Amino acid sequence: MECISIFDMLKIGIGPSSSHTLGPWRAAERWINHLKKEHLFNNVTHIHVDLYGSLSLTGKGHATDLAIILGLSGTDPEFIPVHDIETILNSINSSGKLNFGGLFEIAFDSKSHIIFNKEFLPFHANGLTFTAYQNKKVISTDTYYSIGGGFVVREALKHSKENIKIHNSFPFPIQKATELEYYCKKEGLKISEIVLENEKTLRSESEIDSEISRIWNTMLECMYIGCHTQGTLPGGLNVKRRAYNMHQKLIGDITYHSPDKWLTSIRKTKVAFRQILKWVSCFALSVNEVNASLGRVVTAPTNGSAGVIPAVLMYYLVIENHKGNFEHIKQFLLVAGEIGSIFKKGATISAAMGGCQAEIGVSSAMAAGALTELLGGSPEQVLMASEIAMEHHLGLTCDPIGGLVQIPCIERNAMGAIKAINAAELALDTDATHAKVPLDKVISSMWETAKDMNSKYKETSEGGLAISVNISDC
Repeated sequence: MECISIFDMLKIGIGPSSSHTLGPWRAAERWINHLKKEHLFNNVTHIHVDLYGSLSLTGKGHATDLAIILGLSGTDPEFIPVHDIETILNSINSSGKLNFGGLFEIAFDSKSHIIFNKEFLPFHANGLTFTAYQNKKVISTDTYYSIGGGFVVREALKHSKENIKIHNSFPFPIQKATELEYYCKKEGLKISEIVLENEKTLRSESEIDSEISRIWNTMLECMYIGCHTQGTLPGGLNVKRRAYNMHQKLIGDITYHSPDKWLTSIRKTKVAFRQILKWVSCFALSVNEVNASLGRVVTAPTNGSAGVIPAVLMYYLVIENHKGNFEHIKQFLLVAGEIGSIFKKGATISAAMGGCQAEIGVSSAMAAGALTELLGGSPEQVLMASEIAMEHHLGLTCDPIGGLVQIPCIERNAMGAIKAINAAELALDTDATHAKVPLDKVISSMWETAKDMNSKYKETSEGGLAISVNISDC
């Protein structure tokens, strides 16, 4: 049984896409490690990278080529200073040299050494192949697949458990929502408590708390940066940042010099229903504007949907419970991470495979379930809230204009967050024993919908808004 940690679902990385940026970045790192393991690394004189399918079709807009270059340079997306990215890329472009693995220089020209091939590889829509040469001789060819949420699969091991972190030691192994519900009933525990017991087999509770704190602080800082940054997003669509102006109208012209002080101030604000909608939208937009600017975000479960979970968690802290503390944040993220893992195991979290229902739909379901537990919902109501949120995202297409994670992606995070809150309230006011559609059934329906969906609507920018809106008119 595939047992995935919540920290596999909630990763810290650089935007704008977990599947098109973070995944290829990690694939480059893995390839370098493979070369070292095979004692080939020091023999490399030059390299080529071939992108396939969705990585090729929307790779430019998703900064796939830039992510690969950074990965090949030996940098880590989780820890690289964001302000160093442009400097590194400019140095490579001007010098024609890449510091391979951060250890020695090789000749490199991104225009000729990274090839965008439109054809699809059979295993997954997001494929890329690395080729290493020693002078004119090929010494290594290795293919990887970025399968969504920053997860990477190596072609040679695509049926092996080595590809992703699978933990077989969980006391409560969970493949489906029904199993999670069963454990809760049997043990008399909340979903967050079941998940915590699983996580404690991998690390101490203090380590769990430390990592959850790091994830939350990244989310909070991301929202803070987004709400305090003006300007236009990169990429050519000339999309103006909106979170800044929304935030100014909501809080006034006041400067707070840290995310924590900012949060404390917001929690003192009395708001009406219309302002609640604006605050939630502002939080979601702020994250995804940072994401679109190659900023640091938390995949939740993807970069393109990174704004939903922090926006809903902020809603709880700012609107529902001004005394909310770290234990509430921990509880929320434990539940959200587990629900996301069930979707990954039963369907997909890759828009290249399932459209935007696999990203915004899943993130909304994660947030809805997590909020429901914080508001006192039973495990059955938590799962019902997740089902409601996904049910009303079924069939949502991925059709980014210009291949950029901007239109309609940024606004969709605001919509997904609002739907999550609504789904939680519906579930809390319902006897979950009367639910007609269990969560596992909606996950199955989502996967069937994904398989039936035309490829034009799966992060290829070949249909929908991506072709009906002329990028030159933006």
